[in-house]
Amino acid sequence: MNRNNKTGFAALLIGLGVVILLGKFAFGFLSGLMAYLIPILMIALGYYGVKNGSRYFGWIIMVLGAIILFSKLAWIFGLLLAIGLIVVGVSMLSNKRNNRTY
Repeated sequence: MNRNNKTGFAALLIGLGVVILLGKFAFGFLSGLMAYLIPILMIALGYYGVKNGSRYFGWIIMVLGAIILFSKLAWIFGLLLAIGLIVVGVSMLSNKRNNRTY
């Protein structure tokens, strides 16, 4: 790594640390943002590791980030499941009413 890359990476780490501290102490919306940003950064870091030759640790970090992100987004899957069940139930009732013979 040359000097410019080290400086940019150091600035990125400092900025990320400041955002994490602000999320923990000052602003509530940043803590919600960080809950999604950290797993996404883990996935990106894992991809970067796999691409640059550290396959074993890169895959571990990437899979952990994906699992954490999936757990954060689980409420969306539950919501979609509930909506799907309602739609299927309503369509079953409407088909039953349309198939009646009098």
